[in-house]
Amino acid sequence: MLLKLKPVKKHIIWGGEKLSKEYGIGDKGEKVAEAWQLTCRSDGDNEIENGKYKGKCFSEYIKDHPESIGTNNTFDRFPLLIKLIDAGADLSIQVHPNDEYAKSHSTDLGKTEMWYIVEAEEGAKIAYGLKKKYSRFELEKAIENGTLQEYVNYVNVKAGETYFIPSGTVHAICAGLLIAEIQQDSNITYRVYDYNRRQPDGSLRQLHITDALNVIETVDPSEITSKSYGDTIADCRFFKVRVLKETIDEAFIVDNESFLHLMCVDGAVTVKDNDEEITIAKGDSLFIPACDGKVTVQGSGKIVATTL
Repeated sequence: MLLKLKPVKKHIIWGGEKLSKEYGIGDKGEKVAEAWQLTCRSDGDNEIENGKYKGKCFSEYIKDHPESIGTNNTFDRFPLLIKLIDAGADLSIQVHPNDEYAKSHSTDLGKTEMWYIVEAEEGAKIAYGLKKKYSRFELEKAIENGTLQEYVNYVNVKAGETYFIPSGTVHAICAGLLIAEIQQDSNITYRVYDYNRRQPDGSLRQLHITDALNVIETVDPSEITSKSYGDTIADCRFFKVRVLKETIDEAFIVDNESFLHLMCVDGAVTVKDNDEEITIAKGDSLFIPACDGKVTVQGSGKIVATTL
């Protein structure tokens, strides 16, 4: 079974226009910060666009068919959230908690995530970790004085690179980037600095200083790595991600261990299983339930393929 999912649009003050202009997500010129391509949450739920479940919420399908997630799921909910993110301006400097901290302070999961750089303007960068290990007092003073950026490690990036963001890592996507983000199913973000930016109503965005300082862990800059697209670009206990590129002729065996999610970020491909055939283009995605069997992907472009 191939389920085409309608993206959930999120409008945030830093969003750009690439998703609406180039990916068919929203009206042309609409500023869309995030397109949630795979989500089964109360604050964002995909609509199924084809087949006998057309018009139903993805969460309804999952409720009726929990086995479609796969036996690799170790949580009591749908485990992943997959997005396309368009940074028209810098995102806040932020950090996410691990599962233990999230469980004791919220009803959500922690958040480990990865970024695949789909598009990058010249000179684009990300904030990734701190320059060295700092004391809590040093970080509190830097936040208070508005100098936290001097403590943050910045990395110049380009299209095709991958960055793994474990929970506890200070990070930020900066202007000029469009990325695919694969993450745990969580919407917890602790903002530590937001450039004193004001929302449309004039208010400052909320910061979460205490929680952020509680979960920050230093990432050694020497450990920062990236990979060219075309390989397995992430493989951790939460997800495994591959990027298929250029001329694609690939076969997957979707067994009982995990669903398969295919997100097209360039070109177009035809996806077939034993029952049906669907063509997806830039901005589209498919959910393929566990135990679906052999699935073939053929075409030209770039596909982000995710399993548990």
